[in-house]
Amino acid sequence: MGTAWFYDNTPERAKADYEAIRTKAGLMDVSGLKKVHVTGPDAAYVIDRVTTRNVEKIAPGRSTYASILNSDGKFIDDCIIYHLAVNSWLVVHGTGTGMEQLTTVAAAKNCTVLMDDDLHDMSLQGPNSVDILAKEIPAIRDLAYFGIMQTRLFGRDVMISRTGYTGERGYEIFCRGKDAVHLWDNILETGKAEGVRPTQFSTLDMLRIESYLLFYPGDNSETFPFEDGSPCGDTLWELGLDFTVSPGKEGFIGSENHYASKGKERFKIYGVKLSGSMEQMEMFARVHQDGKDIGVITYGLSSELNGYSVAIARIAPDAAKPGTKLTVVQPNGTELAATAEEMPFYDQDKSVRTAKG
Repeated sequence: MGTAWFYDNTPERAKADYEAIRTKAGLMDVSGLKKVHVTGPDAAYVIDRVTTRNVEKIAPGRSTYASILNSDGKFIDDCIIYHLAVNSWLVVHGTGTGMEQLTTVAAAKNCTVLMDDDLHDMSLQGPNSVDILAKEIPAIRDLAYFGIMQTRLFGRDVMISRTGYTGERGYEIFCRGKDAVHLWDNILETGKAEGVRPTQFSTLDMLRIESYLLFYPGDNSETFPFEDGSPCGDTLWELGLDFTVSPGKEGFIGSENHYASKGKERFKIYGVKLSGSMEQMEMFARVHQDGKDIGVITYGLSSELNGYSVAIARIAPDAAKPGTKLTVVQPNGTELAATAEEMPFYDQDKSVRTAKG
């Protein structure tokens, strides 16, 4: 992925970038995400077939988060669907095979599927991000969560969406490749008084943990295989992503197997919080309950800002209840007292990320 994963791979830099986005503002290059235009009379049908959302409910100028499944009803990608105009859509996805699904379904349909690597994406996140953009675009204050604005910023054409991967109030700024440096430099210059700073891509891992934003394949069985040798592949019920299926929707790829897998969870994605300790839970640390191994830590965060050490874990379904006493066994053998807790840990009512004005 061609992006600045690290500027300075040190704990000090990681902490500073994380705290900047939580308290002021940070600017990240997330242009490595895949941007796919789907246009034409059958565009809505194709996206509706591939994703778990009812696209007829997405008005022009709006976007939504969706999952993509394989025929077995297992999660293979996630995306944000942007409805740009009549018969014109943008699907932005990560490291999974969403593009392959779209092109397969679009075959022989009256639509075009076009990957756009010239469409760059800068993510401006943090409580002060709106004040920075409002200097140039006053109407940005009224842009609703998951809303889209087609406009100009510092004299360049942009699409700004009220989205991000941080659980913070923030915006993603889509632009042409040739305009990216101009916009990047001007945002940093204009936002000096608001404390904006360039933040490394790796900061997202810290922010997403406490905001319950999963990363494929990082939290999935592709990275943490089932111990009984079962094939990789997780259901939305196991991942806690069943909310991404529009109520009553049928006909999307894997839909029958998705519904059939309800109540058959082999594990649950759930939160783990240390009891009094601030040591960071390590990736691949084991989770024990009453001396029995019941799961694994995927990613952990120790936040001085919020005064806790928390993690995303894959644990036995019967342990995924708030307050369940656990022991986290680090890779070096250190044992840490913990409890199971619901996620998100940060902005639980989503009032921060959805705020207007």
